[in-house]
This record gives sequence, C-alpha cells and structure tokens, in this order.
Amino acid sequence: MPEIVQLLASPVHRFVGRPADGPVPVPDDELVDEIQLRAELGIVGDRYFGKAAHRQASVTVIAAESLPPGAGLAQVRRNILTGGIPVDDLVGSVLVLDSGQGPVRLRLNRAAHPCAWMDVTVGPGAWRGLRGRGGVRCTPLTDGVLRVGPVDATVEDGPARPG
Repeated sequence: MPEIVQLLASPVHRFVGRPADGPVPVPDDELVDEIQLRAELGIVGDRYFGKAAHRQASVTVIAAESLPPGAGLAQVRRNILTGGIPVDDLVGSVLVLDSGQGPVRLRLNRAAHPCAWMDVTVGPGAWRGLRGRGGVRCTPLTDGVLRVGPVDATVEDGPARPG
C-alpha cells in the first residue's frame, strides 16, 4: 500500500557553505504531519514557496526505498518521502496523490541529483549511492493538502520522454 512516510516544509536553507562546515541546525517544526500545496507555487511555508527560480522544482519527492535505514527528509532535504511509489522512474509523468483531502497533482519534471552534502548528513558514500535515486523535482499543478499516512497514488502519462 503506498504511503506518505514523512513531510518537510522548512522556511530555512540548511545546506549553506561547504559540507565540511556542517549544516545549519534543524528547525524544530520542519517535519510536519501535513502540508498545503498551491498550484505553480509550492508548499506554503517552505523556503522555495513562490520563488520564480524554483517554479519547476518547488516540491521534491523521494522514495523511502532509496534511503538507508534511519535516513529521512531532514537529512536529504526533500519535501515528500513516499513508500511504495517508484518516483525516480516517473520523470515526465504526473503523480496524483490523495491522502484523504482530495487529489493533488504533481508534474514530475526532472531528477533531484544528490550532492556532496549527502555524505555529511546521510553518511559516507551516500552521494554516490543516491545517484539515480535522489528523488524528483516537481511542480504542483493543483492546490491541496497532503498528510502522513496511507495515500492513493496514480500516475498520468506525461510528455514522451527522450528514448
């Protein structure tokens, strides 16, 4: 059964400077039980909400199956951690999630490539280990609410992907 494992809406950037300097401390309230999404704008309260430069990447989704045990959204800085949904295989499609408040449509635009910070926050070797499994940068196409817990997930075909 597909599920939303964790949700993150953080008003602050934590990965600033060099990885060797370490991340900014985690705000107490960045892991939440529900998020509000606005079409073309992102997650209300998140650091990328409404930023023109991030319209195609205002929401990031990653599969729990991609992460080592004990790792979560606070370490990888994605917004939605799913279980049972192979999000990395769905680039170019529209993922429709409904956690009980109605469907939310996300256009899965491109891979969210891992960076050197992963070796610091997840563990040595995570940067290379997450290549091709680092999640997907998305644009919300509809307003809505997502909650942690079971989720109905469907995939709509998107534009043809280069072969």
